Amino acid sequence: MRKRQISPTPASEPPSGQAWLDVDSVTSEENGFPIEFALQETENRGWRAANAGAQTIRLIFDEPQKLRRIWLVFEDSQNVRTQEFVLRWSSDNGTSFREIVRQQWNFSPPDSIREAEDYAVELSGVTALELIIVPDKSGGAARASLASLRVA
Repeated sequence: MRKRQISPTPASEPPSGQAWLDVDSVTSEENGFPIEFALQETENRGWRAANAGAQTIRLIFDEPQKLRRIWLVFEDSQNVRTQEFVLRWSSDNGTSFREIVRQQWNFSPPDSIREAEDYAVELSGVTALELIIVPDKSGGAARASLASLRVA
C-alpha cells in the first residue's frame, strides 16, 4: 500500500503568460496532520482535513488482501456535532464498492469526545478500503478527522 498525490505530468516548458493552477499546494490534509499519522502506531496526532465538508480516505492495495479486523477511532474535544461515516470495500480496484457499515455518532464535549469502533470482518480479495466521513450532518464548519485506522 502506498500514498500518492495525483498531479498532471509537467511539460518540458509550459507556455508563458498563463496563470497555472498551483497543484502542489492542493491537498485535503491540514498541514501537520497527514493521513500517515492515523495509520501509524507511533503517531498520536491523527489525520485532519484542511476544510469542512465530507472527506474520503481510500486505501488502495497493490495485492488483494484478506481482512479480518478493522479498527477506527475518531476524537473531537471541541465541537458539538453529529458525524456520519461509511466504511466500504472493493474487490475490483474501486470500480464498485460494498458497504460494511454506516454509522452516526454524536460528539458532545466534554463527556462524549471519542468514538472507537472495532469490526470483525471476513473479506477476501480486497483491493480498496474506503472511509467516507461527513463530519457534521447539519452542515456546520467542523472538519473531518481520524485519530486511528488499523486493518488486519
